[in-house]
Amino acid sequence: MAMMKSYASFDDYLEAQPPANQTIIRALRRFVKSVAPRLTEAVKWSNGCWIAGDEPIAYVYSDTGFVQFGFLMGASLKDPRGLLEGKGRSVRHIKVRAAADIDRPAFAALLKQAMRLRRRPRPARSKK
Repeated sequence: MAMMKSYASFDDYLEAQPPANQTIIRALRRFVKSVAPRLTEAVKWSNGCWIAGDEPIAYVYSDTGFVQFGFLMGASLKDPRGLLEGKGRSVRHIKVRAAADIDRPAFAALLKQAMRLRRRPRPARSKK
């Protein structure tokens, strides 16, 4: 089994991607920052991620000819435009082949839903 590459930062992840995918990832980065400025960039599972606290909300995965813009709780998202792909238990993604493919209103609606669906810390139970 191949080892996953390790990246110290989102910038390191970005710089390791093919030039065409770097362009897409940079556009997604600007998009996420404009829609969800409180999300923090990180690297999880060798992919660029946007997290709230320590919980990943969205990610980018660089593939040949496209970038996946995905959501860890994507299976729970309402997707009236039918943009999301994937058959996993919870993760769904959109294949972005060019920066111009970023449908800002539709992507923003999905990202905002994903942020609302995140796990909330549960209050500590009192011990009786």
